[in-house]
Amino acid sequence: MPLHLEIVTPEKKIFSDTVDNVYLPGADGEMGILPSHAGLVTALKPGELRYLHNGQVITLAIGSGFAEVSHDKTVVLTDMALGEAEIDEKATEEAINRAEEKLLTIEHSMDSEEVAYLQGIIAKQSAALRFKRKYQH
Repeated sequence: MPLHLEIVTPEKKIFSDTVDNVYLPGADGEMGILPSHAGLVTALKPGELRYLHNGQVITLAIGSGFAEVSHDKTVVLTDMALGEAEIDEKATEEAINRAEEKLLTIEHSMDSEEVAYLQGIIAKQSAALRFKRKYQH
C-alpha cells in the first residue's frame, strides 16, 4: 500500500505524491512514518524532514507546524519548507543575529508574545542553518 505525502506551507503546496517513508521532526523527537501507520496528529518542531521518493532520499528544512497521519496519507502543514539550495547561509545568520539582539532588548519588558515570536524565528532559522551546513556541497 503506498503512502501519499503532502507538504504544504502558507505560500504553496511543496510536494504531493506517493513515497516509501517519511521522517519528521516531531515535538518529542524524530518519528518515522511508513504505509499503514496508525492515525495521529502531532506538532512539528523546526528541523529536517526526509522522505524516500522513487529511490531517492529528499531532505527539507522545515519550520514548526503539524502533521496529520492516516494509514495511507501524511499531510505536513508547516510555516517553512526549504531545500539546501534555497537557504542563504549569510542571510539566515543575519536573521538569527537580528532576532537575538531584539530579544535581548525586549526581554525585560516581559512582552511574552514578542519573546515567543522571536524565539520561534531563532529556532526556525537555526534549524535551516544546521540543515544548510549539513548538506551543502
